[in-house]
Amino acid sequence: MIRMNVERVRLWVGFAIISFVWGSTWLAIKIGLGSAPPFFAAGIRFAIASSILFLIVRTRRLHVPVTPDAKKLYLVLGFLSFGIPYALVYWGEQFIPSGLCSVLFAAYPFWVAIFSHLLLRNERLDPFKVSGIILGFAGLVVIFSGDLEWSGTSALLGMAAIMTSTIIQGFALIMIKKYGQPVNPFAMNLVGMTIGAIVLLALGVAFERGRQFVFNSAAIGSILYLAAVGSVIAFVTYHWLLKRIEAVYLSLTSFINPIIAVILGAIVLGETLSPMVFAGSGLVLAGLLAANGRQLYGKIHARL
Repeated sequence: MIRMNVERVRLWVGFAIISFVWGSTWLAIKIGLGSAPPFFAAGIRFAIASSILFLIVRTRRLHVPVTPDAKKLYLVLGFLSFGIPYALVYWGEQFIPSGLCSVLFAAYPFWVAIFSHLLLRNERLDPFKVSGIILGFAGLVVIFSGDLEWSGTSALLGMAAIMTSTIIQGFALIMIKKYGQPVNPFAMNLVGMTIGAIVLLALGVAFERGRQFVFNSAAIGSILYLAAVGSVIAFVTYHWLLKRIEAVYLSLTSFINPIIAVILGAIVLGETLSPMVFAGSGLVLAGLLAANGRQLYGKIHARL
């Protein structure tokens, strides 16, 4: 019983880490884009992150498997979790507000739910999950209803880039769930982020040569934070959680991240929390409870 309670606490702590850290990364990306072009900014982020992971793997003497399944996993991570999706996210956020990015990325659980239903026998969709995802997404729309503005072709292309990223990352998460169980989270992220960094830096060389870099304190702080905290800590925790809970439940953190971003804006930047924030947050909470309704119902029914 004590061991089960400790494991449950670890799961909740991991969930909180993901929610808080990724709630702050949209703003950090936006700050970094003011100093560096998108592909180079993302590539440098993952190059630094993979260097940190290399030191951790070497220090802890962790095994990095090279089996056929492990190689497939690394390619999925490198291209479909880090390389292509983050190229789209960084490129798209140049043209639209970070709040709108958060709402668009909240389509992520929809795709995770669809792919998990199709590809994972033990993680099928049920009415609880569907209602939870719908309520959570509705809550984010309420929160950012006053900020969902865009204009021009560039903004539409930016929105399309974010949406495409959610589809790719949703599929990648299910592939990682399917094939990543035997691989240590530090090892899988080391190889995946290394491949992702190569892809992103190659895109930078191909499309961003001659663009200006401004290495001021904001740029350096943004990249280091995104590398060490937003990448190493967050992704290792994320993939550790993925081994222990269903992919759909884990993807629901994308509903919490924007709320954290709004709260941080109020604390750090003195921004006002409107009544819509509280109303939308209530819907998000209702969505999280609804998504877990099958388990809650099972526990109540067992006690009766």
